Amino acid sequence: MDCSRGGKLIFDLRKEKKMTQKQLADAMNISDKTISKWERGLGCPDVSLLKSLSDILGVHIEKILLGNLDPNDIDGGNMKRIKFYECPTCGNILTATGEATISCCGRKLLPLVAKPADDLHKINVEEIEDDFYITFKHEMTKKHYLTFFAYVTCDRVLLIKLYPEQGGEVRFPKRQRGTLYYCCKEHGLWINQ
Repeated sequence: MDCSRGGKLIFDLRKEKKMTQKQLADAMNISDKTISKWERGLGCPDVSLLKSLSDILGVHIEKILLGNLDPNDIDGGNMKRIKFYECPTCGNILTATGEATISCCGRKLLPLVAKPADDLHKINVEEIEDDFYITFKHEMTKKHYLTFFAYVTCDRVLLIKLYPEQGGEVRFPKRQRGTLYYCCKEHGLWINQ
């Protein structure tokens, strides 16, 4: 860890949180002199304190060690670049429209890569009233099931989370033209074309 860069980041994040050195020190059960030492680059936080520091400042430990946050370029909101992430531990579904470091349950997640549907993952889409009515014959057991459907338009994502032993149908309100994605727990992300 570069103590100067780490100290500057700690200083900036502390100011961003509108905390004094004393408030940060009290929250960590250490002295404010220690915080001052870090911020001046005269020392680095002990490994045992990094988790607490990370939680209080709202930043990953890795970023504290690197001494910078490296902000992303401003996202123009292009939904065509949407990425889906699914936590293998808890099943959380996350999305991003730009570059992001996504983690859940302590694991860094990689974006799912959409593939065109194969025979096992074919779906049927019908227009009924003002909805897209989607049916599928995919198995829905605890070990092998479709975990979510997402309908992505130019300005929004409509997402339906599925669970094992659920029926083989979903409905989305029909909106402007969009793309339909769905995810299989065993075989990953699929795109309906």
